[in-house]
Amino acid sequence: MAQFVHNLTEKTPALVNTAVTYSKSRLATFWHYTKVELVPPNPAKIPTAIQSLKKIANSAQTGSFKELTAKEAVS
Repeated sequence: MAQFVHNLTEKTPALVNTAVTYSKSRLATFWHYTKVELVPPNPAKIPTAIQSLKKIANSAQTGSFKELTAKEAVS
């Protein structure tokens, strides 16, 4: 048991350093995309969003969404 604890205390700093090195580049990429993609819409985009919501509501009321192709529905 003592040998196990001794080995664990010796290897822990190296394992932590490896984990930090491995994670740094991935966290930098994550933060970059977080800053770019999760930005709230600016005032210029609000009218476009309102028009899109009106189109969605209208297609739900008329049932025209049933006639869309898969490609049109996704875009």
